Amino acid sequence: MIVHTGQHYDANMSKIFFEDLQLPQPDVYLGVGSGSHAVQTAKVMTEFEQVVLRENPDLVIVVGDVNSTLACSLVCSKLEIPVAHVEAGLRSFDRRMPEEINRLVTDAIADALFVSERSGIANLKHEGVPEERVFFVGNVMIDSLIQFLEKAKRSSILETFGVSKKNYVLVTLHRPSNVDVKENLERLLSMFEKIAQHLKIVFPIHPRTRKMFEQFGLSEQVRHNEKLLLTDPIGYLDFLGLLNSSSLVVTDSGGIQEETTYLGVPCLTMRENTERPVTVSEGTNQLMGFDYDAVVKESEKVFRGEFKKGRIPELWDGHSAERITKIVAEQILT
Repeated sequence: MIVHTGQHYDANMSKIFFEDLQLPQPDVYLGVGSGSHAVQTAKVMTEFEQVVLRENPDLVIVVGDVNSTLACSLVCSKLEIPVAHVEAGLRSFDRRMPEEINRLVTDAIADALFVSERSGIANLKHEGVPEERVFFVGNVMIDSLIQFLEKAKRSSILETFGVSKKNYVLVTLHRPSNVDVKENLERLLSMFEKIAQHLKIVFPIHPRTRKMFEQFGLSEQVRHNEKLLLTDPIGYLDFLGLLNSSSLVVTDSGGIQEETTYLGVPCLTMRENTERPVTVSEGTNQLMGFDYDAVVKESEKVFRGEFKKGRIPELWDGHSAERITKIVAEQILT
């Protein structure tokens, strides 16, 4: 049974992913919508509890580090329903990030922890999680990427933006540290102007980021940069097509660090830390903090072909979900 909490409710950030990934429609849609962290988490808990009481599942699988992950895990813990956490053990060691709190609490109460990279095993051991609860299975998001990459390559999204393969920069930025402070947004726009002297920039813009541009009176400056191509959030296949064909990605997203590592695309992450360290130690990712000038310098290195080469991490082979289902069937639900 699939339960969609409705935490992500915009059609371009939710419905289209079910379509692109050929997922079954959710059996239950909770429709919790937006709100503060407390409001959103409480809504998910209240609504999801009714589902659990009605269905009495043998196991609930939660994924990632969003508020829904935490909320559903808490409900199950109180009702003594086993919980399995996919993407367990990832740590940024920055408790200012809401996602870090979600990860820590979920892993503390989960019964089975499915880990995507070896750092997760070490983190969970350090936190006292019993070894028999931890399973190194690889990265389910890479399963999706491998399954749909060829289809994504046939997308017409490059023609839509008038860009050619390996001849543009892809940007995704939405974290409060980057977009909630006017001075930081102004510095971002200045950074874009410098990068745009070399290549066009395609920027699928998160609703919160667009709102902040308008709120700070920067929309006109955005429109003035003709090489900065803004678009609403786009579907998985089109985005994967853009990602695969880009010269460089500038992001503050967690998942994109992993996808660029698998694809071998240079990635500059505008954060001071990452919960996915294998993308830095083995992959193509580089942490930039909030040093906008350094991003410009590193991007120029990429354009000269001087960026580091990475490799695909262990077990990122497209079979992670199979390993998870085998463990669930043979070890957890027996």
